[in-house]
Amino acid sequence: MNLKDVKRVLQDTFNKELTDGKKRHIVFWYDEEGEFLEDIDGLNLNNIRLWKLTESNLFATKFELEKKDSDSHFLIYANMSKPSPKEDWFLDIYKYSLEFATDKITVIMRDLNVTNDSLRPVFKKYTKFFNNKERYSIFQSYYIQEYTDEVIDIAVLSALCKSHLNNLDEVIKVLFRELNHERKNAWENIQKFGDEESFWTLVEKHYNYSLEQRSIQTLLIFFTLSNISATLEAPIPKTWTKYISTRPTNCIILMNQFMNNKTDRFEYNKMSILIENMVKVNDYVDEWEMKDYINTDAFQIFDEKIINYISTQLNNNIHQYDVYIDTIAKRRTLHWYPEFKYEYESLIHAINLLKIAYELDFFIRQQSPYEMFKAYSEDYYKIDTAYRKFYVAYDKLQNKERLSSLKEKVENTYTNWFTDELSIKWCDAIDNELMEHWAIPGMDQQFEFYKTTIQPYLGKGERVFVIISDALRFEAAKELSELLNQERKGSTEISSMQGVLPSYTDLGMAALLPHKQISYEDGQVIVDGIRASGTDNRNSILQRYVNDSLALQYKDIIEMNRQELREAVSGKKLIYIYHNSIDARGDHAATEREVFNAVEDTFQEISSLINHLVNSVSASNMVITADHGFIYNRDRLQESDKIVKNMDGAIIEKRRFILSDYKPDLEGTMKFSMRYLLYDNEKYVTVPRGSNRFAVKGAGANYVHGGAMLQENVIPVIKFKNDRSGKNDLSKAEVKLTSISRKITNMIAYLDFFQTDKVEDKKKPLRLKIYFTDIEGNRISNENIIIADSKSSKPEERTYKEKFVFKNMTYDKAMKYYLILEDEEESVENVYDKIPFTIDIAISNDFGF
Repeated sequence: MNLKDVKRVLQDTFNKELTDGKKRHIVFWYDEEGEFLEDIDGLNLNNIRLWKLTESNLFATKFELEKKDSDSHFLIYANMSKPSPKEDWFLDIYKYSLEFATDKITVIMRDLNVTNDSLRPVFKKYTKFFNNKERYSIFQSYYIQEYTDEVIDIAVLSALCKSHLNNLDEVIKVLFRELNHERKNAWENIQKFGDEESFWTLVEKHYNYSLEQRSIQTLLIFFTLSNISATLEAPIPKTWTKYISTRPTNCIILMNQFMNNKTDRFEYNKMSILIENMVKVNDYVDEWEMKDYINTDAFQIFDEKIINYISTQLNNNIHQYDVYIDTIAKRRTLHWYPEFKYEYESLIHAINLLKIAYELDFFIRQQSPYEMFKAYSEDYYKIDTAYRKFYVAYDKLQNKERLSSLKEKVENTYTNWFTDELSIKWCDAIDNELMEHWAIPGMDQQFEFYKTTIQPYLGKGERVFVIISDALRFEAAKELSELLNQERKGSTEISSMQGVLPSYTDLGMAALLPHKQISYEDGQVIVDGIRASGTDNRNSILQRYVNDSLALQYKDIIEMNRQELREAVSGKKLIYIYHNSIDARGDHAATEREVFNAVEDTFQEISSLINHLVNSVSASNMVITADHGFIYNRDRLQESDKIVKNMDGAIIEKRRFILSDYKPDLEGTMKFSMRYLLYDNEKYVTVPRGSNRFAVKGAGANYVHGGAMLQENVIPVIKFKNDRSGKNDLSKAEVKLTSISRKITNMIAYLDFFQTDKVEDKKKPLRLKIYFTDIEGNRISNENIIIADSKSSKPEERTYKEKFVFKNMTYDKAMKYYLILEDEEESVENVYDKIPFTIDIAISNDFGF
């Protein structure tokens, strides 16, 4: 500030209106550096007395102001530092006087409304920092209410790190993130414009970090190992002890937030892999039991060891399936689960498959065809589901080697036990008994689908949509039914019917149409004189029975907008919609390995189709079914799995069946009459016993259908009725805090929660994030995850005990603190519950670690 500016500002100050009964202005100017010592006499301020204050005229100055001249305006100029309040002779005069300053720090303090002059040294320490408009602007944006040395230190650090939040935790998170990047801008800014020593002093005070080696990387090791100390049940390695805080709660909470943040978790992952090697976790983990680190998630090696352990146990036929399931359930809520999601999912489905096999004692009971059909649709299908879902997860693994031996175990159990055992018992059941009449007495039949399932809707004047998904076998439809039940309003039920034989598309699709006669002409299926293949032909067949009917392809209907769809189905009572994802991929050698993924896609596509129909044309009644099922084994087939056919005059020859006018004499096959279905001359279908294939030239034999196996012939019928009444509304499971006390008295507290009802039908799972905050919403504890998805009827299996670690800080027992239950799936109104607590922790000393 030059002399001209000084004179102008001073004159403006003295010209201000006198208020609060004041009769004059007194302005103190402490020019410690003596910048204006030589110029002060030349100011020539109008009607202002200039008085020079020195160490030797303090009494004289006070006497002059208060006794000799109590009327004049005074500018008191002092070429010295402003004294502390205790030593200041003019403390009482300050109450009705003003202070003028030309140095930057004083201007800043005045701008920030800082009146405590004892803070001048800390502001002066950051002169370089404040000499920048952007940094100063960030500092101001924190709206600090009460200034102290520490508050200023932290605010400067926050601004240098360009943090939106003004606290030390956020500063450290920024510095941790920088470890993954070549440029360390925030740390360099602290060294240039802040005070590195003040940073380390704060770190020592708040986190008890006092290592001689002071670096951000070492600090991260300190935080990471301090975090481990809270959950590791094994003795801490001696080489780690110096890196573990004696008051670790603040470290634990910071790391918990850092690791679980959606963005920071990826930064943490990169760093933790390096730290894992630096502290040589691998040297210790093999000495610990799995139960020692079951709740520890700082390093990925813990998940790798758990995955390897469970896989090895399964391979060694250690049948502790419930223990494995509980272990995986615990890992679901921990940090590394998303990175190992497909390993854990592969394990779960392998466990499900092997558990069922073990509970059945690897034995399938011989029963009648009717009983075995029902047994498959009620129980055995679960093995096919587990096998399918194992490969859905396994195929997504980046490192398949880890579970390759388990894959062989699953494949061997499924193929060499389940498929073979089931096929032997089923073939023994149907051999002779169904040779002359394929249809099982008392069982719903696919060829009667229109009459028994669709006609009742039309008889009541109701519109019905029939969705036929090619090769949607029963076990997959069962999962689809459950998904629809949990994702959509309305009622969903599934039943089964016996499919036609041979179980292939042309005949299965024909059987689902209304008909009087089904026959063959030149290998083509004919329905009432019309060829049954093709959408146009099927449309013609439908309209013979129902004038207001229509046949459409899924790929056409899904691309229609609301108006186009309304126009297409306007006035129609019966709409058949043909969907083909599973068979389209499975029937081609190049894509047959994708057939299980095609099943997953089918779930999404049919769900989207139903959504489109409900929202666009208010569809109420929908029936989902299939033309046939399928058999699929992942491993390459052996020549022993193939039957060489040696016959002439076949009408149709496929991998799983031969259609002919006579009974061929082929070893290892079964022959069935087609009289149960066909109108024309006698025909016979020949199929391999069990799951074998006929030898056919060309690749692609793992995915097949056409034969008599249950997986091919148990046909699903899903009835979905959209509900507008509200009685079938969806809701999530409820979780309640069951701990009676609402008072926290220790740095570590355990709270009990209860899932009030099991997940079923219209009750969906609930995923909660749970943590404590102060009244301003600042987090004061770690966070826990509860996944309330238990389907158990036992209350004890729907109980959750969660551990909360609180920040080492001063708590006001008269204030309210809050337990927040946050629904992670809700993006707007995500606070599921907010429960007030009092916190009365007498001594914050981290007892319990």
